[in-house]
Amino acid sequence: MKSFPDKRALSTDNVHSDRRFGVEHGGIHKPIHTSVQYGFDRVEDLIGAFQGTYKGGYQYARQGTPTTAALEAKITALEGGVGTVCFATGMGAISAVFLTLLRAGDHLVASRYIFGNTNSLLGTMEGLGVAVDKVDACSVEAVAAAIRPETRMVFVETVANPRTQIADLERIGELCRERGLIYVVDNTITSPALFRPAAIGASLVINSLTKTIAGHGEALGGAVTDTGLFDWTPYPNIFPPYRKGDPKAWGLVQIRKKGLRDTGATLSSEQAHRISVGSETLSLRVQRASSTALALAQWLERHPKIDAVHYPFLPSHAQHERAKSLFAAGSWLLSFELSDPTTLVEVLNRLSLPIKATGLGDTRTLIIPVAPTIFWEAGQEARAAMGIAEGLIRLSVGLEDEADLIADFERALA
Repeated sequence: MKSFPDKRALSTDNVHSDRRFGVEHGGIHKPIHTSVQYGFDRVEDLIGAFQGTYKGGYQYARQGTPTTAALEAKITALEGGVGTVCFATGMGAISAVFLTLLRAGDHLVASRYIFGNTNSLLGTMEGLGVAVDKVDACSVEAVAAAIRPETRMVFVETVANPRTQIADLERIGELCRERGLIYVVDNTITSPALFRPAAIGASLVINSLTKTIAGHGEALGGAVTDTGLFDWTPYPNIFPPYRKGDPKAWGLVQIRKKGLRDTGATLSSEQAHRISVGSETLSLRVQRASSTALALAQWLERHPKIDAVHYPFLPSHAQHERAKSLFAAGSWLLSFELSDPTTLVEVLNRLSLPIKATGLGDTRTLIIPVAPTIFWEAGQEARAAMGIAEGLIRLSVGLEDEADLIADFERALA
């Protein structure tokens, strides 16, 4: 194992992560391990691997490989946690948290301003007997009012997609700590380059690795990181076989066993390698995209054909001061509304640089009309509750030159 100084900047630590934990044959990157089976010299060790008493190796690739383990170590370091489990997608990670830590009869409080597929998953959980209340998480009072004796978990995102509302992250963390609730924070939009949810008391942190952390739109992946701040010992839903060893590990052991092994949402070594290499430019990409997004948001806000612009680092944003106090920058996500919604299709078709596509956190700028696409299934009533106007346009700002993007919007709006 390579010896490094204890205190380093996030970007420095990240690019040297593989070397820190040791790479075969002196390689710079962790190699791609494609083996599905892993052998043992002694049958006692094979038995111990199944019974949780042997910690020295791997058993079957569905539960992880040396390549995915290297990525997990990298994400753990980025988030300042105690451990991480990676999945094939971000939705696989969120599903694992809900399905393995909640049971029929439990209650979940969630922000009403959440990703469309997560919102759909909450409906599935209700069908399985988990009660769900969706509240305005911008207010801790709304979260507190929804809590019941059977409440087990609170779920929020750092920046809501697509309307960029900011949950009352810090005070919700205090509330969950007081009530003994699992506090799950989806950090996908901000990423650890802009914000670490552990700082506000998050128990578990979700990242869709597909987006900000990988950054190149070429690999799907998700991760659950345990911050080490939640006491799992009194939590009733931990299965008895996993109540051994360090209690800080109980939650992730259950998520890996029940959520990864049993459901099979396994991240391949090839995808893990792509994500790991992409993550090396995380800080640079996020800084650049956030700077361009702010400049574009400011320009759009001044344009006479734009009715509203939603970006956390604009003074006009309802949670601007909260965003400034929590985040290092405003991220690459912004949304806006045209003064004349009937021109939406025409304006978007005039743009040449932003790619008309779903997806977020890419090196290329992506644009999509929200209501008729990613939030169509939710229905008009649900969209209204989320603050999503029928003419809302979402923009994921990439690494194009700021002046070129502004010029393209100027032509399209002319």
